[in-house]
Parts: sequence; structure tokens; C-alpha cells
Amino acid sequence: MEAGKSKFRKKKLGSYPYVSVVFSITLALFAIGVFGTLVIYSKELERTVRENVKIQVYLKNQLTKDQTNKIQTRLKSSYYISKTATDGAIQFVSKESAAKEFIRETGEDFKKFLGENPLRDAYLVRIDPAYHDKVSLAKIKKDTEKLDGVFQVYYVENVIESINDNVTKIGLILIGLVALMLLTVVLLINNTVRLALFSQRFIIRSMQLVGAKRWFIQRPFLFQAMWHGALAGLIACLLLY
Repeated sequence: MEAGKSKFRKKKLGSYPYVSVVFSITLALFAIGVFGTLVIYSKELERTVRENVKIQVYLKNQLTKDQTNKIQTRLKSSYYISKTATDGAIQFVSKESAAKEFIRETGEDFKKFLGENPLRDAYLVRIDPAYHDKVSLAKIKKDTEKLDGVFQVYYVENVIESINDNVTKIGLILIGLVALMLLTVVLLINNTVRLALFSQRFIIRSMQLVGAKRWFIQRPFLFQAMWHGALAGLIACLLLY
């Protein structure tokens, strides 16, 4: 009987569709890896975009240095300031530097025909992503304009709303694609394994007829499955990285 079992095992090992099984699992794992990478990069892109949402706090003219510093201190202690900005959540832009930037971009020196610089000193303030909704931004604008020395608070409302809408849409699309891909992968692996076992049905039945125990029949398939999974995972990782 042992000789018969050994014969069945050799035959089984020789006829099992290794290449198709490993290829199918590798393809499935590679697809999961690609979509996983897309999700990671989309989250990083979302974080970067949200961290760069700013409001412009324009100051009144003829403020002293102390008054300007007090406004900056108040802004830094505000609840809505971004906590994750790596290059500073508040940036001071003087009216002179703003004028130079405008002239550089447009090629027109408005000071020549106006006789003065009508721009104002301003702070560019990065807002924490938790306060990017329309209601919170309106409250931030109202609260900040109450500060002594602040002339006006400005932000591009339509752009921020567009960012929020697009980020939400992209997130939902990616979640749907990932769910669809996971379902496809599960079905693919399931069908591949079923077909592989189906190709061995006569050998399995013959082993059952000669009295082979269940574990003796299952063991080679389990070991093969672990080996195929490890090999497919390694190949998928090499393809991804």
C-alpha cells in the first residue's frame, strides 16, 4: 500500500499545473500591490494638497513692528493652524515683495502709473485639514478679521470646495476599484486552485480507494499551496519594487 501511495504522489507531483497556479497567484498579488501603491500615493497626494490650503490675512497700513508681531503670535496660537506643515504654517509677505512678484509674473510695473504700492502686508496661513469645510472656513475668516490690525481675510472658496469634492470622489473611486480588485483576485485564486485540484481528481479518488488517510492526501496540496504562495509573493514583490 505504501508503494501505491508513493506512486500516486509521484504521479500527482508530475501532473500538477505548477506554472499556471504560480502565474495566476502572482498576477493577483501584483494587481493588489499596484492598487495598494495607488491608494498609498493618493493618500500622500491628498495630504500634500490639504496641507497647502492657505488663507491670506491682509494687515492694515502703517502698523508698527510690534503690532505685526502681536498679530503673528495670535495667529500661531489659533486653533485652526496646521500642525503638520514642515516649512512653517505662517509666512509673512511684505507689500514690497508682493509687488515684485506681481511685476515679475505680469511684466507690468503698476507703481509707475499709480505712484504708490497699493498692496498690503499679509500673512499666508496654512489651515489644518480638519477645518477645510465651508462652515469652518467662514468662521475662521470671521474670527481672524476681529483681530486688531487685520484688514481682511481672503481665501479662494471655490478652489477649496473643488479640492474637497475631488478628494472625496477620488477616494470613493479608489475604494470601489480596490474592492472590485479584491473580489476579482479572490475569485481568480479560488478558480485556479479548483482547476488544479480538478486535474488531480482521479488520483485523489484512487488514493481514497486504496485506503489513504485524509491527511496523507491533503498534505502535498497544502505544502504545494504554501510554496506556490511564497514563490508568487516573492515574484510579485520583485515586479513591484
